[in-house]
Amino acid sequence: MSSSVILGTARTPVGKMGGALASLEAPELGGIAIEAALERSGVGADQVQQVIFGQVLQAGQGQIPSRQAQIKGGIPKEVPSETINKVCASGMRTLGLADQGIRSGDLEIAVTGGMESMSKAPYLLPNARFGFRMGDVQALDAMTHDGLTNPFTGKQMINEASEVSNELEITRADMDKFAVRSQQLAGEASEAGRTADEIVPVTIKGRKGDTTVEVDEAPRPGTTLEALAGLKAIGGDGATHTAGNAPGVNDGAGAIVVASEEGAEKEGRKPLAKVVSYAMVADDFAYLARTPGNAALKALEKIGKTPADVDLWEINEAFASVVIGSMRILGIDETNVNVNGGAIAYGHPIGASGSRIVGALVHELGRRGGGLGVAAICSGGGQGDAIVLEVAAA
Repeated sequence: MSSSVILGTARTPVGKMGGALASLEAPELGGIAIEAALERSGVGADQVQQVIFGQVLQAGQGQIPSRQAQIKGGIPKEVPSETINKVCASGMRTLGLADQGIRSGDLEIAVTGGMESMSKAPYLLPNARFGFRMGDVQALDAMTHDGLTNPFTGKQMINEASEVSNELEITRADMDKFAVRSQQLAGEASEAGRTADEIVPVTIKGRKGDTTVEVDEAPRPGTTLEALAGLKAIGGDGATHTAGNAPGVNDGAGAIVVASEEGAEKEGRKPLAKVVSYAMVADDFAYLARTPGNAALKALEKIGKTPADVDLWEINEAFASVVIGSMRILGIDETNVNVNGGAIAYGHPIGASGSRIVGALVHELGRRGGGLGVAAICSGGGQGDAIVLEVAAA
């Protein structure tokens, strides 16, 4: 049984809602990331055996968005594809599925990742097919309904995150402090050129000429605790989350080329990282603050490791409370967590974030000379995924 290795990663910049990338459909963003990841990995498009790509907001996107991205990325039509929707864990789960295929012997090389254009999410008229008799009708926002609302309770996830943070005694002050850290670290990473290692520039064609987007739009490195303290909490009494300690809604895509370790060795390709373990957990629907930490513990337990063995962490900043809650479960502090900032700063294009944090982890481990890393992410419905990666010592 061959292990799987990561040969290359690429992501687009993360765009603001209605921002620089808003004119592009999700498969266009996905295709850009796929093409760049293949180029960086040295793998030919005709060598790919399967494309597994995530997207959450698929309404109005057309049939099988992953295949649309595949074709736009230059991968031949003879290569099969599938689209995954595991809400925020979609982009990471695709890598887990490819890893399973490689370990079982069904696959040698796959392209995985995720994409999202939250700017392009449509409004829906669910009962319009057979006509309206009289009176007003309400349009359904596909973005909030399909991406940001708990289907079991009908509550916005940010409101449930506040309820759970109060139960777990995670204060707004804790979250605001963590959010400032995320913004500052993201600014430092961009200034130092570290995020440039992950990003493929995106060219937007316009009537007045082309525009190239090379950096993430959302980070605000000048954010202060005083500014965050002045923001109104979202929700009713006891709400703790604000627009400052939660991520934005965003556009972007990321792709990861994964192959069998044995095949990579035969071809003389040097892997960026090895996939060591993968795990999934499920909890009560609202308890996102627990799932990344518990998924990470499960993935580490599979290989006889503990959090103390981990050199670097990427825990998706779905809300500040999610990372803080997960760190408490893991018994770790923030020293080696999201060291270049996270989704509170960069934004959260929900289908793509899992692939973004894996790419960030791989590149930062490489800069540090190797080690063991964990990327973990929560997803709607009370689930969580985690992956353990190892980068060989330089």
